[in-house]
Amino acid sequence: MRTRLVLIFAGVCALFLLSCNSRPGKNDPVVVSQPPPTNLPMPPLKSANSNIGWVANNKHFKLADSRNKVVILDFYATWCVPCRDSIPHLVDLHRRYNNKGLEIVGLNVGGEDDYEQVPAFASEFQIPYQLGIPDVELESLYMSDENAIPQTFVLDRNGVVVKRFIGYDDSMADELDSIVKSALDKTN
Repeated sequence: MRTRLVLIFAGVCALFLLSCNSRPGKNDPVVVSQPPPTNLPMPPLKSANSNIGWVANNKHFKLADSRNKVVILDFYATWCVPCRDSIPHLVDLHRRYNNKGLEIVGLNVGGEDDYEQVPAFASEFQIPYQLGIPDVELESLYMSDENAIPQTFVLDRNGVVVKRFIGYDDSMADELDSIVKSALDKTN
């Protein structure tokens, strides 16, 4: 009986570490990394609204301006442990593939209190890619069915979502690398 309780406790701890709820204080269950449901409608080519995007450094950026690039949209919060675990790998991807057409955008969904933590977070992890706050429409478009974070979307050069990751653990690094490399190797 004691062994069973220890295993249950370990399983619950593992679920917690794989993903964070993007809205602190909610009583929603923690969701582990999983593929999206097959019937989930993925966003159309860069969205029907060509102005959808994010704000960074007091400037609005549009997702549509990233056409012909492979884009990683990483929805995160500075307080989220799996989000923090994923950052070194994203920094490495940026270093390896930025000059080959990869654009990574970190989008903070941690709430207004978390926005103030972003500069220290960027400095701590030496993040070279853009960090911003998503438009409500962008966040809703990509995260309306699931609010666990991190959520990482890989969009090909045509704006089609080729992979969605919910949560993060080290086993995802190789798959993310492979998907990014494959998307970069394809031409329009």
